[in-house]
Amino acid sequence: MKALTDLFSTDYGLMTVAGIAFMLGMGVWFVLFFLRKIKEDAKNAGL
Repeated sequence: MKALTDLFSTDYGLMTVAGIAFMLGMGVWFVLFFLRKIKEDAKNAGL
């Protein structure tokens, strides 16, 4: 329980949460971006 308290109540804990959230958001964005580009490329290639 102390770990969760430290995670959400200290500056380094909040920075860790922000970093994790940023990395997860970036991962989702990259997956969607690549899927959109793959679909575009397949359409342009006539597949």
